Amino acid sequence: MFSTSKPAIIALFAIVLLSSPGCGHAASPSGLDRLGFAIQMGAFADVKNAERFTDTLQKKGIEAFYFRKDNGIYAVRFGDFATKDKARAAAKRLVADRLIGGYYIAPPNEIVFARPRGAGWQKPVGEEITSPRSTDGSKTAWDKGTARTGKMAESAQPRPARGDRDMGAIAARTAERFVGIPYRWGGENVVDGMDCSGFVRAVYNLCGLSIPRTSRDQFKAGDQVAKDDLRDGDLLFFGSSADSISHVGIYVGSGRFVHAPRRGEDIKVSAVDESYFERHFIGARRYFQ
Repeated sequence: MFSTSKPAIIALFAIVLLSSPGCGHAASPSGLDRLGFAIQMGAFADVKNAERFTDTLQKKGIEAFYFRKDNGIYAVRFGDFATKDKARAAAKRLVADRLIGGYYIAPPNEIVFARPRGAGWQKPVGEEITSPRSTDGSKTAWDKGTARTGKMAESAQPRPARGDRDMGAIAARTAERFVGIPYRWGGENVVDGMDCSGFVRAVYNLCGLSIPRTSRDQFKAGDQVAKDDLRDGDLLFFGSSADSISHVGIYVGSGRFVHAPRRGEDIKVSAVDESYFERHFIGARRYFQ
């Protein structure tokens, strides 16, 4: 399924160089970087295949994450490119080296999940290359007849810019879409507590904002928020002290937050005032103003 040839590794290292910090992206009010273009690939029917491919990328030095799309299949996203051309060039190298079979260039202003599910919540197929099948052998939109012209499908129109207050709500709705998905980050070398911070990082990534990698660094960023002033999208931190953060989750309203409990377990919703979380609550941070 995966190629480990030297050209593929070289192409992957090129992605790391192209997606390294300092691309001139606009900063958020909290001083955090707005993400540029990203590469999204796959139509994984089985979450284990999405997890395995994500792990393959991470072991090659590329920070990647997977998520479940509105049509029920899983996709993997990675990279932070200053321009669409740079993202496409990197993706084409990976296709040529047979590491991936299809891709979508995600724009910086794309809102993946804006509203709760309801009638007609399925999103249209985005801009995919004309790959006949997905990486895990499941049928893609191509097989189902959504693009039979031999050309790339047209991407959805960019959504209008939204205020940061709206983005907090979008981050909360995005977090809710992960509920029920088993999550593992970074293969077997992940340290304790990285799953929960990796999860919230993935949610913010889908909302166009890059936040620090570890829960301790995430706690140091953003703006302090009082517990009685929580808004959708705020991050909640737990541990024994501010210097010993052990867990983080995303507030989704009504006294609830979404989090990755421990390695390999499903993403779940918990109440902020549950005994354990109430005793270990350290503070909250806001990244969208």
